[in-house]
Amino acid sequence: MKSVQDKMDLGSATAKNGFCNEREIVEKFNNWTFDTEAKQWLLIMNYNLDEIEFVKAVVLSGHKADINIQITVKLKSTIDVENLQVKLVSNSCGFNQVDKRWIKNYADMWDIPSHIINTLKYFTGELPPKIPNSKDSRRMFFGEFSLKEQSELLDFIDKNKVMIISDILRGRGEFCAEWVLVAQKVKANARWVLKNINEVLNYYFGDGKVKVSPRGSVNIGKVLMQRKGGDGGRSSANMLQFKIDPTDLFNI
Repeated sequence: MKSVQDKMDLGSATAKNGFCNEREIVEKFNNWTFDTEAKQWLLIMNYNLDEIEFVKAVVLSGHKADINIQITVKLKSTIDVENLQVKLVSNSCGFNQVDKRWIKNYADMWDIPSHIINTLKYFTGELPPKIPNSKDSRRMFFGEFSLKEQSELLDFIDKNKVMIISDILRGRGEFCAEWVLVAQKVKANARWVLKNINEVLNYYFGDGKVKVSPRGSVNIGKVLMQRKGGDGGRSSANMLQFKIDPTDLFNI
């Protein structure tokens, strides 16, 4: 039988049936006294199960965290709060969107200079290509910008990469994510991994290098920045998005 420390060190396990949605995970936390996986999650969060008096979890909307968990600990005058981000995946690997917004919203968040804002808008298609015979009539790829424009954009991202990755993965404010739960189900096989957000940030930051991807987008460490695309040709295709492969967390 594994010790408490062993369970905390492991941080992941197979799951009998997998999880369908955030509400199912909330129910598991709310019934933690009878739920083996919820007990494991609380152990990973560094709680002593014998000291827990009450757990109340709710689904959040519009925040980086998907679930807010309030934990009442015996002989403690305050209630602990944990914010959990959930990533449900149904493939063995592959990129998953972690943030998408209009350029204006990112510009406000990160104080992006006006000339770089324009470059990003050409990149996503908010502005039509300014060069003749572009590869895509809807937008410009990174390599189609002048060397000066490319350098300015990469330099800005490089100088602000810690803030950028923190904002797209952790978020800001009361309901920023403190934990990330990846629940994967591929056919009959299911498993989960729960990691503290600092481990997640360190992993996806990786070597911190900012470089052009093979398809003309931008990599920030292990994070991909690209035009959203899709959406049946609606204007929302011209938003900027950031993606990661959440299944990577099973390997750290």
